[in-house]
Amino acid sequence: MNKVTRFIHHHRRVRHAVYQTDTNIRRSVIRSALVLLGFAALHVAAMVWLEEMALWHAIWLTMTTLTTVGYGDVSASTPAGQAATMLLMFICGITLMTFLISDYVDFRIARRERIRTGHWDWNMADHILIINSPKYNREAYFQRMIMQIRESDEYRDTPIQLLNDDFPDGLPDSLRQLGVVHTTGLASRPDDLKRAGAERASHIVVLARDEYSADSDSYTFDIAYRLFELHLGHITIVECVEDSNRARLRKLQIKTVLRPIRSYPEIIVRAMVAPGVELVIEDMFTHADDHPVRFPVWLEGERWADVVNAVVQANLGTPLAYVTKDGEVVTHPDGDHHVHAQSLIILVHTEKTPTIRDVQRAIEVHFNIHAAKLD
Repeated sequence: MNKVTRFIHHHRRVRHAVYQTDTNIRRSVIRSALVLLGFAALHVAAMVWLEEMALWHAIWLTMTTLTTVGYGDVSASTPAGQAATMLLMFICGITLMTFLISDYVDFRIARRERIRTGHWDWNMADHILIINSPKYNREAYFQRMIMQIRESDEYRDTPIQLLNDDFPDGLPDSLRQLGVVHTTGLASRPDDLKRAGAERASHIVVLARDEYSADSDSYTFDIAYRLFELHLGHITIVECVEDSNRARLRKLQIKTVLRPIRSYPEIIVRAMVAPGVELVIEDMFTHADDHPVRFPVWLEGERWADVVNAVVQANLGTPLAYVTKDGEVVTHPDGDHHVHAQSLIILVHTEKTPTIRDVQRAIEVHFNIHAAKLD
């Protein structure tokens, strides 16, 4: 009885198990169930021995008593059998049953709490792992980024996991509704990186913690080095604030190194869906290399393919769109589309930006030569 008393006192101390780990709670549930099963087996044996019941009747009586159903169709009739029922079932069995139910409820609560706060081990595979979060407007950034990922047929149903310490109270509803899960931790800690399933991910994205500070590149480099050691550089996309640090990251065999552009998270999605496209998009966000320029050029029904051919052959750039006479911008029209435009939008190189006259002359020369050949 002393052991039983100590066991009951122990359960009273651990009833508020929401503060325990799920492993401890699971052990408590298993221990309660095994002890309860032991008392039930003793009661079945007592009924067979003291009451001379058939085995099935003894089991039936034990279960109906333990669950407090008490049909009354079978019962102990001898003083010894009644005493055994009171001791094994009324005092010990039913008490342990309440502890078992309490521990199970606590286990469910603790599990839900761990999931909410990002401490649950998801054991994911073939998922997209996004490390760190922007310093500003985190929810809006992630919402837009994940919606863009879901637009791709290839990643429409791919699990997405965030690894950061910026959502201690759980993810916002707007992100959970998009099927995102969260792991609270830092990728600079190997255990947290392992818990997030980095080695099983299909893509890893490392965001700059502060897109305005080059100091965040140091933390990014530490994470990139850890991923390099795990041979994961070939699936990793990294944001780099300072252009001079890009070479260091590329030495770690990082797949893609990008400048953080918070107003356009789609650039990261492009790096996953169509590798290489992101470099073209990134280039358009700066004035250092290629950039789009609008040139006033009057067109009266010429084929778009011929217009593009005229500009490209003159080595002036690549036409991307045109502006109609009503001011509407038409992007990437069909080659056979006949253009009625007041302006062309051309992707040009900064060091060789053509003048308006250069573009007009190139188109005039091209169509004059074309007309002469037709004559």
